[in-house]
Amino acid sequence: MAVKETPTTQITELAEQLALRSALQNITNRIHAAQNLRQILVDLKEGILSLFKANSITIYVADAVRNEIYSMFLAGTKLNEIRLPINSKSIAGYVASTRKCVNVADAYNAAELRSIDPQLRFDERWDKKTGFRTAQILALPVVYEDNLMGVVQIINRKGGGKFSNEERTFLEEIADVLGIAFYNQQKAARRRKTRFDYLVARGFITEADLEASWNEARKAGDSMENFLMKKFKISKEDVGKSLEDFFQCKFIPFSDKIPVPEDLCRVLRQEYLRKELWVPLEKTGDRISVLVDDPNNILKRDMIETLLKTKRIEYNVSLKEDIVKFINYFYRIDDAQESIAEILGRLDLGDEADADEEEIVSESDSVIMQLVNKIINDAYLSRASDIHIEPNTKKKTLDVRFRVDGDCVRYQSVPYSYRAATVSRIKIMSNLDITERRLPQDGKIRFRRPGAEEIELRVATVPTQGGVEDVVMRILAKGETMTLEQMSMSPSNYRNFLNTLEKPYGIVLVVGPTGSGKTTTLHAALHHINTPDTKIWTAEDPVEITQEGLRQVQVNPKIGFDFSHAMRAFLRADPDVIMVGEMRDYETAKIGVEASLTGHLVFSTLHTNSAPETIVRLLDMGIDPFNFADSLLGVLAQRLVRTLCRRCKEEYKPSREEFDDIVMNYGESLFPELNVDFDKLKLYRPKGCPDCNQTGFRGRMSVHELLIATDVIKRMVARKDPVEQLRAQAVKEGMRTLLQDGIYKVVTGETDFKQVIAVCMR
Repeated sequence: MAVKETPTTQITELAEQLALRSALQNITNRIHAAQNLRQILVDLKEGILSLFKANSITIYVADAVRNEIYSMFLAGTKLNEIRLPINSKSIAGYVASTRKCVNVADAYNAAELRSIDPQLRFDERWDKKTGFRTAQILALPVVYEDNLMGVVQIINRKGGGKFSNEERTFLEEIADVLGIAFYNQQKAARRRKTRFDYLVARGFITEADLEASWNEARKAGDSMENFLMKKFKISKEDVGKSLEDFFQCKFIPFSDKIPVPEDLCRVLRQEYLRKELWVPLEKTGDRISVLVDDPNNILKRDMIETLLKTKRIEYNVSLKEDIVKFINYFYRIDDAQESIAEILGRLDLGDEADADEEEIVSESDSVIMQLVNKIINDAYLSRASDIHIEPNTKKKTLDVRFRVDGDCVRYQSVPYSYRAATVSRIKIMSNLDITERRLPQDGKIRFRRPGAEEIELRVATVPTQGGVEDVVMRILAKGETMTLEQMSMSPSNYRNFLNTLEKPYGIVLVVGPTGSGKTTTLHAALHHINTPDTKIWTAEDPVEITQEGLRQVQVNPKIGFDFSHAMRAFLRADPDVIMVGEMRDYETAKIGVEASLTGHLVFSTLHTNSAPETIVRLLDMGIDPFNFADSLLGVLAQRLVRTLCRRCKEEYKPSREEFDDIVMNYGESLFPELNVDFDKLKLYRPKGCPDCNQTGFRGRMSVHELLIATDVIKRMVARKDPVEQLRAQAVKEGMRTLLQDGIYKVVTGETDFKQVIAVCMR
């Protein structure tokens, strides 16, 4: 028997409906009053969500150029984007492609998704990254005048079960409001018509900031793009998206992974391209891809089409500086072999030269100067980290090798008669004593590449058997700071490391051998927390990576200014965060621990093999175990492994023996967490192509071991428990060893098992 509604119940329901309608009207007014997309997607999101009995809401905007939908979210104070292709591989992408509503009770129920569309899939990546579990989803297209404007999606209905028809109707009203608002935003952007409207629409800068920046950039003699990146800390990626949005074409930043278009470059002069700021990228069939600073410049397009003798040209946009880098890169690689051959030809003395005789050229000879400059320049273009100059007393040659992606490769052999002149030339460039050949010496070279940026090299000379000297030059990286997203961390390591960085004080250590990328990781961490309201001091030897917003100090042990002295100075200079290059001694470690206990976040590095060993090493130095236990937040150990060349890597089915070896090294009890089995597993191996110099590998990536200082770990540190017990407890709490993280990256197809075994102890 139905319960009859009382007048009081009816009045209450009516009051609730009126309150809901009032809230809807309020949020509608706020949506229409929004000055940019960021206010709708980020600032007003919670207000819209409050109208529904749901846990989460995501509002996507359509990007017609990329055939994607995107949304924005805040990670701390940083604005990030999430993008999805418009296809059936995600629910929101499916809604955008079909313009149909989707209402499911369980996003992980494949059968329920297939009943809607056989191709429909749920994209689990966000859940894996955040630890969130999606269940119910109600998603609707946002449309205005039959044009797709975006998608609105609410997730996880409070109380369970599918979202009701009433909730769907209410969300349709919100979608209509959003459609009008997105259209008005687009119309306003079309009225402004500058190449930076995207940045204004998304709240990176205000219109007033943009107007003021035109004059400021002109006065500073800088390009507008560079000025905005420096002043407002806008990433190159976001500037690129703004250029894409304005020019309606693809943005391509500089990359040395793009093959040299030799046939196209051969018919064009380097000086002309640099002056006109365009460069051909590749030819596919009868279509040519070209990079230009202003794709809307009709006169420039006519000139390009005339020179390339075709109108079938695909125009892409890039920054002026990146176009110049492409030009320099393409033309130096094209001429490199001929240039080095010419220089060596001028050095060759034929049969008249006796390798054991006194050399007949000096370090000031122009050919020797050209030779050394060419070696350094070619090493840089080859992505080498080190240059080895090695006199071979048996073969009577001067061998030159480059270290590329961790491996030494032969570059060239120079006549033995020129060994001393070559070494002396390098000594002069690095301000070393050319008369002293019995003692090792250290120095630096600041080398300006022709028409390009300056690079710095750290130089070490070592006297070797036979009365000769070896020289090793380390090319110091001066590139852009990598972000944590680019550090190849597994989802759990990435999530846990971010949580560590959010702590207000404590000590974070990054450990590994020389050349394992510790400084790069530390700077990525600093980049994540580098905000205008945070004071960050760093003490480094040397300062290899620079970041705006950091106060960076070069230590100089020769005058007594070491890491411990720098840290004492920092503590008097009002720091929030301190980064010290290395904890080499008890004094530096002690001050670091004390600083972390007095309200500072401290970062540093050590040369240790694993995360648990680091704790024991510091305790063995004499650090107070109770203070260290209180201050420790986490230890990240890492190594670098060579990555398979993406262009030529070859898929294969591993043998049973190889599979069993992988399982044994990962740990039989833990291997199921990788969710792979022998029948379905596909691995990749190196093959070789011109892109990777026939090695099958190009570039390197990190493997990590992250020990988080939980309460149990802290108690073990205070008790000075042995390293085996620390490791066992950390693994029990979720830490994965370097070897296990490496195997995870083998299974995901980024490297191969041999490379992982080569750098990780079994």
